[in-house]
Amino acid sequence: MTEAVLSEPGEAFRLGQERRSLPPAVVRELTRQNDALAWREIGKLLLTILVLMAIAMAFRTPLVIFVCMILIASRQQACFVIAHDAAHYRLFTDRALNDRVGRIMGMLVGISMPAYRVVHRLHHNHLYEPQDPDLPIHAGYPRGRDYLFAKLTRDLLGLTAFKTYRYFFGSPKVNAAHDSGSRPLDDTSPRLRAAAQADRWWVLGFHVLAPVVALFSGVFVEYLLLWALPLVTFLQPILRLRAICEHGAVTDTASPLHAARTNLGNPLLIWLFFPCNVNFHIEHHMYPAIPFYNLPAAHRAMRAHGVIAGAEVRDLRDTLARVIADRPVTLAQQQQA
Repeated sequence: MTEAVLSEPGEAFRLGQERRSLPPAVVRELTRQNDALAWREIGKLLLTILVLMAIAMAFRTPLVIFVCMILIASRQQACFVIAHDAAHYRLFTDRALNDRVGRIMGMLVGISMPAYRVVHRLHHNHLYEPQDPDLPIHAGYPRGRDYLFAKLTRDLLGLTAFKTYRYFFGSPKVNAAHDSGSRPLDDTSPRLRAAAQADRWWVLGFHVLAPVVALFSGVFVEYLLLWALPLVTFLQPILRLRAICEHGAVTDTASPLHAARTNLGNPLLIWLFFPCNVNFHIEHHMYPAIPFYNLPAAHRAMRAHGVIAGAEVRDLRDTLARVIADRPVTLAQQQQA
């Protein structure tokens, strides 16, 4: 079963290929979409953002504003995840509505959903292969506590935001050792390429117009502090850390059961770092056609059928300990010592 019935090459998201798999009847049930559940999650997300903004504007103390900025950044990440489901054609059953809402949710946080769709397809279809556009983010871990801390600090200071948004505009950083000269938009159908190129202008236009509207509405400072600044500061280390927890310091890059990771644990940390059930990442890579609200059920089904026995399913604390560990000493280094 592919992500959707797609008419052109260069569009499909492949299933994670494993000898162990769920029965077809179970997969059909798990991939069934429910538009009401998608609308409910979007409504909760937008309401949470508005409430956090209202609290910050009501109290106006540095501590309250600081906490609200962090929480808003975590909900900005949730907007990314909603756009991610739309990129997989899993947000709404109606394709036009799926893409329209996905584009809006992405636009709010500065990403082009159609451009991201092209990039993300390569990540799924070539996980940990040279064509994987996410390799520069998650590969090579563990690299030591100091290395990761330095990366997250640069993210927090806004020094890497340009690279992040370049990625979500369809131009990720290329693995220099395997640069073929092509880019993700070259490896897709003409239809998706045209949609991505057009949508990027809408996103840019929105983020040029938004501060102008805020200025004339008398909420320019609030817009900067409670929306624009979290996008380029607090959100950036959240995105990196989540990606590393999903794919960093894994045990076997040849298998989706081990090259991706499902993180469980403290509900508050899961809410902050893994919104909309994105912590069930093995399940998503094995069955990308399962919408986000069915991923917990997919996890239970995969456990019951022995699909994820021995897979990278870990408590988040264990994952963090692994990704911040010192780089393993190689045999050559041992011999030199």
